[in-house]
Amino acid sequence: MATRKIKPIGRILLDRKRITAEQLQEALLQQQTSGIKLGQILIKKGYTTESSVLEAAAEQYGLAYIEKLDFRDTENIFKAVPANFLKSNRIVPFDSAKRIIKVAITDISQLQPVDDLKMIFRSSKIEIVIASESEIQRIINTHFETIQAETTNEIIENLEESDFEILSKTSGETADLLDTASDAPIIKLVNTIIRQAVLERASDIHFEVYEKEIVVRFRIDGVLYKMFNPPKKFQDSITSRIKIMANLNIAENRLPQDGRIQVKVGGKEIDIRVSIFPTYYGERIVLRLLNKSDMNFELSNIGFSKKNLETFNKLIELTHGILLVTGPTGSGKSTTLYSVLTRLNRDDVNILTVEDPIEYQLFGISQMQIKPKIGLTFAAGLRSILRQDPDIVMIGEIRDLETAEIAVQSALTGHRVFSTLHTNDAPSGITRLADMGIEPYLITSAVNAFLAQRLARKICPSCIEPYKPSQQELSRAGITRTRLNKGNLYRGKGCEACLNTGYTGRVGIFELLVISDKIKKLIMTGSDASTIREQALKEGMVSLLEDGINKVIAGVTTLDEVLRVC
Repeated sequence: MATRKIKPIGRILLDRKRITAEQLQEALLQQQTSGIKLGQILIKKGYTTESSVLEAAAEQYGLAYIEKLDFRDTENIFKAVPANFLKSNRIVPFDSAKRIIKVAITDISQLQPVDDLKMIFRSSKIEIVIASESEIQRIINTHFETIQAETTNEIIENLEESDFEILSKTSGETADLLDTASDAPIIKLVNTIIRQAVLERASDIHFEVYEKEIVVRFRIDGVLYKMFNPPKKFQDSITSRIKIMANLNIAENRLPQDGRIQVKVGGKEIDIRVSIFPTYYGERIVLRLLNKSDMNFELSNIGFSKKNLETFNKLIELTHGILLVTGPTGSGKSTTLYSVLTRLNRDDVNILTVEDPIEYQLFGISQMQIKPKIGLTFAAGLRSILRQDPDIVMIGEIRDLETAEIAVQSALTGHRVFSTLHTNDAPSGITRLADMGIEPYLITSAVNAFLAQRLARKICPSCIEPYKPSQQELSRAGITRTRLNKGNLYRGKGCEACLNTGYTGRVGIFELLVISDKIKKLIMTGSDASTIREQALKEGMVSLLEDGINKVIAGVTTLDEVLRVC
């Protein structure tokens, strides 16, 4: 391998048309000052994907790239390999046959672990392939755990027979939660609940306390599912354990508390936001799980139609003005804004944000967490940010007149401003600003567009099936049968991959309102949201419902799901 002439990875990606020359040049300049690998920079900026970079690395060294590893140990020799060695080195043997052992790695520059494996398997030939870190971790967690983790229900049953005490803070809170076998009972229970939530793609864990029971529910793809019922007598110990993990006050049970936990599950870094809320029957806990490893802030992947994506990309490149994303809590507004910032993040641009809370830390962007208790509100933070010479400002949410006024003035003085509002649709964003006290002439001068959005569950690709909808079902959404592909709609039957729900993941449904000259005239005359909506539809705006129906016909989601969220 040492004698091969190594082609630069940037050139390979350019030749494969995975990036543009401008993107490569920008990333190379950043690499010179940061020391970060070129592929990592390109991925963080959203210019290409992890799989494209790994494919290029494989070509660079004349190796194979395997997206999905198929584990085969026909000779039963892998039991000699320590799981901790594989985890720490991000390497895994996954196939053995005829004295040839295939080994997957993710970083070709780190070959010492491969040499170590050669010492273990001296009588076999080692073949190297490249795979993603997440795929390597999946194989390790599935096939190399020496002690299988108990299920949550088994742990709950064992707790009935265990004696325990409230535990003090332990070291190693960032240890992988898949390694729970030697932990004390309550630690094991809490760790296993979090581990199972991550493995089942939950975004939230609810510990709900009632008179005679505790209910643990997971929110998966936006819907809550009841999962477990730990015995009521363990309520205080579970609460104390979570408080210890989040560095909260164990003795305080009268006031709400908020905290944060960082853990690893299967090699993935998980940020957990903790909210503790006192109720009549005890403290209710909600854990919000933020999976850093799986986030991909790419505008083309969140559900925009081709037309909306083209228009939206033009809007975010305007040199000044406000773009507001609207929708209820949990509709994906933050993800859209983070995707915008990732797209615009370049070395020649200064991007600053004011957020509550900072959900994800973005490389190359300065983010401020507001702290109302010490007077650091959105408005105060925004005033300070404007003295930092920003080109682009992101405000987590416009909640009051003062913040709205500063945002408008920022837009009028040459800044690009992105923020969110809580309204049901795009036209209502205009009336919301007016209700706050922003004058119509300022709205027309400063605001470029409103984007309303919702999140709908996607049909599971493993169990999707076509079916003939009834006329009543079509009439409910105003769909004519002639619009359907061979008269079919689609749904998920339910399978192991989707927990028998028929859905995996979510997709955005959008309504993009561009402030045109005619709409500006309506705003100046004080027209209501319905009048503005009518004009926007005449100009080509696709409503939330219609965008959802287009995704139903394309087999992305179901009619029931669109009607539920729109």
